[in-house]
Amino acid sequence: MKFYIVDDDQSILYVLQNIIEQNFNDEVVGMTSSSPDALQELMVKDVDIVLVDLLMPELSGVDLVRKVKEVKPNIRFVMISKVQNSEMRAEAYKAGIEFFINKPINLIEVKTVLKNVRQSLQMATQLSDISKMVNNFTPQSQPKSAEAHHQATATLNYLGMTSEKGTSDILKIISLMKAQKENYRNIDLEQLMGISEHERRIIDQRIRRAIKVGLANIANRLIDNPYDEQLSDISNLLFGYESSTVKCYTSKASVLPVAGFPFKSS
Repeated sequence: MKFYIVDDDQSILYVLQNIIEQNFNDEVVGMTSSSPDALQELMVKDVDIVLVDLLMPELSGVDLVRKVKEVKPNIRFVMISKVQNSEMRAEAYKAGIEFFINKPINLIEVKTVLKNVRQSLQMATQLSDISKMVNNFTPQSQPKSAEAHHQATATLNYLGMTSEKGTSDILKIISLMKAQKENYRNIDLEQLMGISEHERRIIDQRIRRAIKVGLANIANRLIDNPYDEQLSDISNLLFGYESSTVKCYTSKASVLPVAGFPFKSS
């Protein structure tokens, strides 16, 4: 992946560059101590993840994030700061950052945060592919069977659903969709799987339980980080909830009653 670093402290730039290139085998495609220069370069450079200081002169880190996100919403941002003010940090999350890295720089924290951001970015790509497969399934656009199975498994693992019995049912149904070149609503599971109506209801029940676990896991993570856009997007993509609605949940009690509903069918 391609990183870009913005900090008015030159030593921080080189420390972070060394951590990224030595521990992740990724590329730092640019770094600067000027946020206006960073804004210009980020508009034209191919960048995946940006590390930016919160308290930058001329153009603050939060303002930089906002301006870049308007043009390149898929870039992931990590904020660097020694500021502990909760309101300022909340404003940064609202602007679109993924995580904070605290100053002074701690190697373990940086590695952990960047690992999570990289996984989030990879999962976003996989989720996009899954969405296209499920919602826009056509013979011309179908993915290869092994690729589709890998994408689905990775998504279910990210949601913490792989230990549920219903997960194998979901993967089997995805394989049937691939083989029949149809979306979920158009396949006859009873005929294709050679099962009775009663057995079909049991499968539906297992799938609902697995989905409930996935929803609960997302809810718990959003409680800890209500401004995580990636989780909100996943909730909307897979479960049919608007991002603004999901972000409003502030307690487990307000989320879990809806956890029995299935994936959106459209």
